[in-house]
Amino acid sequence: MGASFVYVFIFLLTLLLYVFLRKNKKESQQIAKLPPGSMGWPYIGETLQLYSQDPNVFFAEKQKRYGEIFKTHFLGCPCVMLASPEAARFVLVTEAHLFKPTYPKSKERLIGPSAIFFHQGKYHTRLRRLVQGSLSLDAIKNLMGGLGAIAASTFDSWAGGHVVNTYQEMKKLSFDVGILIIFGNLEARYREELKKNYLIVDKGYNSFPNNIPGTRYKMALQARERLTKIISDIISERKEKKLIEKDLLGCLLNSKDENGQILMVDQIMDNIIGVLFAARDTTASAMTWIVKYLHDNPKLLEAVKAEQNAIRRQNDEANQPLSWSQIRNMPLSSKVVLESLRMASIISFTFREAVADVEYKGYLIPKGWKVMPLFRNFHHNPEFFPDPQKFDPSRFEVAPKPNTFMPFGNGVHACPGNELAKMEMLIVIHHLVTKFRWEVVGTESGIQYSPFPVPMQGLPARFWKESSN
Repeated sequence: MGASFVYVFIFLLTLLLYVFLRKNKKESQQIAKLPPGSMGWPYIGETLQLYSQDPNVFFAEKQKRYGEIFKTHFLGCPCVMLASPEAARFVLVTEAHLFKPTYPKSKERLIGPSAIFFHQGKYHTRLRRLVQGSLSLDAIKNLMGGLGAIAASTFDSWAGGHVVNTYQEMKKLSFDVGILIIFGNLEARYREELKKNYLIVDKGYNSFPNNIPGTRYKMALQARERLTKIISDIISERKEKKLIEKDLLGCLLNSKDENGQILMVDQIMDNIIGVLFAARDTTASAMTWIVKYLHDNPKLLEAVKAEQNAIRRQNDEANQPLSWSQIRNMPLSSKVVLESLRMASIISFTFREAVADVEYKGYLIPKGWKVMPLFRNFHHNPEFFPDPQKFDPSRFEVAPKPNTFMPFGNGVHACPGNELAKMEMLIVIHHLVTKFRWEVVGTESGIQYSPFPVPMQGLPARFWKESSN
């Protein structure tokens, strides 16, 4: 009788425990629910809606309907969109270890799986330290002359009043800057081969990924193999000549970790190609917008010209080039750069992936879901930037509220080359406004995405060299 009672007691206790745990599980699921939003059609989700309209309108309408955190489904992935600075900081800074960088495998294959963008943890920290070291303020001071020469040579090729595609030309300029920071003064034969094959990779980067011969993606993969061979030859030549350079390649070649391990050649190559990608299109897009915004604001252009011509006259009298101290003392031009980055929001959003179930403000972000902080949404939020559609550099006379302005991202994966990019833009402004006048061709306005936002048709324009100032 006693034994039977014990068995019944254990059974009832187990049953009660089961009911209690099940109830708690349901309650926890109710507490942490998925964010509001629509997942669209099976598999394709809302991809068609996103790409059939201005993506900014798509995201703005979602935010208006659902709030600052909402779910959607596109490019085959369930996603959580975050449209507040606090949420972006949560993902990129305070809880960054819970969200890994993520890219489509097809893009990883073209850049290289060992590139810094695709990693977190120890390896990422090591690579970031190396890249930041080669792009530190002290390091980029020594690039002033080289950047100035590239800008002057590029603009001279535009002179004469013929129509140029501003964006495509700025991409050429940024590519040459990328070559300079990675390889230093590289031989012309290597530079031309790198450029030729990089352009093929670039054309295939956003194409449909397949291995059918003759397709853009297949040709990009083949060009990627040729890039590997070219970089390998450059590395072999450096080792043979025992050259110790202070450029990025030199930093990567001479790096040793705490155990004395050097980087593998494949790791070096992937990161070189990755930096070329990072250095080119985004900066070129920003510089194209600067040309447009200055053109569209004549009074502002005259004020910027006055600032830059004062510097030019000072240098002409002393027979000296543009200096680092002068770059650091261009108050109006610096605000033009910042406002251009805000208005254009070249990086409209970034991709992360939850590595575990994460709860944020009562919402569940399931493991494996993509998470996208929407930088453009808070760059264009009137709460943080009054009259956000107006180009107004004076708004940066006061620092923006914390976490509301992230043109280079935030946290451990923020762009390590942001100081170089800003310096490049200021050098371009200096050479452009002191030596040239220009007019935009055509009346078509708007934005096209390729994939970064640029003025329509790449901003066709005519440039003439000023005879005097």
